[in-house]
Amino acid sequence: MSEKLNVAMLFGGNSSEHDVSKRSAHNIYDAMDKEKYNVTIFLISKAGYIMNPEVSWRVFEGEDEDPIVAEAMKDLDTTSPLAPIINLGKVDQIDLFYPVVHGNLGEDGTLQALFRLLQKPYIGAGTAASAMSFDKDLTKRILDHAGVRNTKYVLLTDLNSQEYSYEKLVAELGTDVLFVKAAKQGSSVGIARVTNEAEYQQGLKEAFQYDYKVLVEAGLKRPREVFISVLGNEHPRVSKIGGIVLPENDEWYDYNNKFVDASGMVFELPAELPEATVKEIETMALKAYRALGLVGLTRMDFMLDEDGTPYLGEPNTLPGFTNISLYPQMWQVSGISYSELIDEIINYGLAEFKRNAALSYDFVSLGEEHVGEKKYNADVKE
Repeated sequence: MSEKLNVAMLFGGNSSEHDVSKRSAHNIYDAMDKEKYNVTIFLISKAGYIMNPEVSWRVFEGEDEDPIVAEAMKDLDTTSPLAPIINLGKVDQIDLFYPVVHGNLGEDGTLQALFRLLQKPYIGAGTAASAMSFDKDLTKRILDHAGVRNTKYVLLTDLNSQEYSYEKLVAELGTDVLFVKAAKQGSSVGIARVTNEAEYQQGLKEAFQYDYKVLVEAGLKRPREVFISVLGNEHPRVSKIGGIVLPENDEWYDYNNKFVDASGMVFELPAELPEATVKEIETMALKAYRALGLVGLTRMDFMLDEDGTPYLGEPNTLPGFTNISLYPQMWQVSGISYSELIDEIINYGLAEFKRNAALSYDFVSLGEEHVGEKKYNADVKE
């Protein structure tokens, strides 16, 4: 390992959050102390191919991505089974992977499994924890088992969705405001707030574009959205809580509020909440973090009902780092600067790799195989 840490930053990805990843990557790259890190960037194209550093840098600097990638693909042998990842070999040394890939591939355990096969450290949650946390259905099952309060829901699939109407779901969930969500999506993509049958059918159609599992969640009365950042491995800690106030005519925190036009948003940093509520949210966040097996970093999203009772919405294992994103802002008001935060995230990734490297695996030789007499109690074809 050189004096500086050689970091491979991956951004983009084959998901609806491709452009969000670009913004996050820029902010993280700018915050990295170049006296500590040699940073090589790799764009993951919309088709899921990792581009070489030269092509990646051109896109990173703002050139039109599609024609650049199309030209680069002409030089890539796509018949090779390693074609999607072959460009990782364009650098001599990678000491740590820093994925800034939101949604599909990035947060679902796919890249994490690749890093493990390559036997390299990486930041953030592991393969299983990433996959479970990205699937809203699995997340809720684990939260229920761990006793962490979350909203009531019905799971629909492409096999049973015809059995449910809006009226049936209202009766089962006890509220006439429902949220239809693709189980494996992020950044409010594939989510619809519905209040009648027509809206429900349209929301269901859109959600099934992204996944074969769809959650229909009960809406809370006059909800307030708050967030808390978690940082660490075996002994995680939480930031101060952040909150948002939506523009008067907006009913929920959608994709447009998060990434397109936040000019009408008010960010409460930190959010003003009763001390008992703060303590409950902190406890719920850490309990969920441990139950899901998370390490490194996660943003936990909560909703408060009209009585102030907190419900855990979902974890975000690779939260956004755009100018609007709350994860780094919550740490800033908690006393950790952007650059210090990046340092900590990287150090936790290195520490987790070292911790797992200490595990042992025994390989037992089977020797000669001895098979007992087989007795069949039914006719078996020769």
